[in-house]
Amino acid sequence: MTNISDREKAFEDKYQHDEELRFKTEARRNKLLGLWAADLMGLTGDAAEEYAKTVIKADLIEPGDEDVKQKVLKDFQSRNVDKSVHQLERQMAELMEEAKKQLMSE
Repeated sequence: MTNISDREKAFEDKYQHDEELRFKTEARRNKLLGLWAADLMGLTGDAAEEYAKTVIKADLIEPGDEDVKQKVLKDFQSRNVDKSVHQLERQMAELMEEAKKQLMSE
């Protein structure tokens, strides 16, 4: 009986670790995305950092990436930045890989 309990605990711990890592990776990706978008919109320094924080917060609105995409695309439109949904999605995918690399190297 102890073996089953130990296995369940190990599975729960792994699941918790994986979810925590996924959350951290997505948050890092969103920060990188926010900094990338800020640069395209001409924001620098503290303004760029603050914008990146708003992108991170946007991901907490609903599950998935749609809320982040909509926020950034809306901001691009208001600043006349010409980027398509496809270009944004491609950038998000690239930045997800970068975020993973960064977290693994810490």
